[in-house]
Amino acid sequence: MSTPPLLTVEGLNVAFESRGHFFLPAVRSVDFTIGDGEIMGLVGESGSGKSATMMAVMGLLPPRARVTGSVKFRGEELIGRGERFLRRFRGARIGMIFQDPMTTLNPLLSVGAQIAEAVRIHDRSVSARAGMERAVELLELVAMPSPRQRASQYPHEFSGGMRQRAVIAMAMANDPQLLIADEPTTALDVTIQAQIMELLQRLCSERKMGLVLVTHDLGVVASVANKVAVMYAGRLVECGEVTDTFQAPLHPYTRALLDSLPKLEERVARLNAIPGAPPSLAGLPSGCAFHPRCRIATDRCTLEDPVLRRIRERDVACHRADENVPMTLAVPEDVP
Repeated sequence: MSTPPLLTVEGLNVAFESRGHFFLPAVRSVDFTIGDGEIMGLVGESGSGKSATMMAVMGLLPPRARVTGSVKFRGEELIGRGERFLRRFRGARIGMIFQDPMTTLNPLLSVGAQIAEAVRIHDRSVSARAGMERAVELLELVAMPSPRQRASQYPHEFSGGMRQRAVIAMAMANDPQLLIADEPTTALDVTIQAQIMELLQRLCSERKMGLVLVTHDLGVVASVANKVAVMYAGRLVECGEVTDTFQAPLHPYTRALLDSLPKLEERVARLNAIPGAPPSLAGLPSGCAFHPRCRIATDRCTLEDPVLRRIRERDVACHRADENVPMTLAVPEDVP
């Protein structure tokens, strides 16, 4: 009997309560799987539902959120389970790196004490001394300079890159099988970004750990991920192998994201931009949510929401994905 995938998400929906009765659809019918040692990049504009998806996987959404669908870890269902059950997974088997390391860390406790606490809360047999030794080991694992000295220091004494390393060490405290990294390189300089991504890649390779990388940075995804999932207005619109998806995108939104990136070989007055803005959750357009911003939309796109279907070894939600129509984004006019 084959081992179930590390993480299987099927038909995941997240809606938020508004004014006591109306629910805003933040995540709609999301499906994906993560295997051992696999790195998946989850990309899309702000508000597309990336963080809400992964917070639903972790069971960390507030009570006003309504979550339906299925999230299975090694075949074991997590949706609908109680807090006591979920604590067995969070931190121990599924780790998470949150967006802002400064707000993640407690300013009143030393960094070492916080990492030791993450170890001891899942293994009560670990003494305080052993917990601190484990904290030093973890700081050394994430290439923290002078780890023993840093373990006794407080978050305000750390630089942004060092705080991010400390948060990664905390997430790795119990050797999780799956790590969710929500914007792990935000606000870091490019040198520290490269070091942190190299660290995460090494951990995945050495420990066969799965990694979901939530980010806006397509360059980071292209350099470290095995596959990419592109989200728009709460839905996955394209999912496939990174190289194939970035070299020949099948969804116009994926193409628009790639066209908006600066290119070294081109000199232009302004970067390309996707026209318009993402839709509000309270007023999603009929049909395909991307059609008001799409250069190849047809009448069918305005009326019928496309389903995610398999095309050329990829899952794509676009009525015209198999028509080979040009999707190049026009260069915006110069501002007077």
